[in-house]
Amino acid sequence: MDKHQKLLLKILYGTSDANIPFGRLRNLLKYLGFDERIRGSHHIFSKENVEEIMNLQPKGAKAKPYQVKQVRNVILKYKLGVVEDD
Repeated sequence: MDKHQKLLLKILYGTSDANIPFGRLRNLLKYLGFDERIRGSHHIFSKENVEEIMNLQPKGAKAKPYQVKQVRNVILKYKLGVVEDD
């Protein structure tokens, strides 16, 4: 299991939203195909066929817990990062 999958599982479990490193969350979203635009401290993520636009800001080196929850909801809604078995 690679680092992206480990972080994805940590986010999906939802037990440590306050301990998600912001840089790793950014890398995960880029890995999942999101485009990133930076405006000051705001990191704005969008993806084709995903209705929501996520506006994330770091709190120190960590991601804000409510924003991790927003990311989790988008991942679950669009089934991102799920490997389909044939």
